Amino acid sequence: MELTLILVLAVVLFGASKLGDVGGALGKSIREFKKASSADDEKPVTEAKSDAAGS
Repeated sequence: MELTLILVLAVVLFGASKLGDVGGALGKSIREFKKASSADDEKPVTEAKSDAAGS
């Protein structure tokens, strides 16, 4: 029930077209964040392998 009230207020305040734009931007931001965080996870592994091979 509370979620419905929040959604109705958001539509009234911002309008349906703005909410679509905000949703698209939010989805894009989440995808970029996941991509960046997975890239950060891979870097230490490859650096550790290159350091071990050089020693």
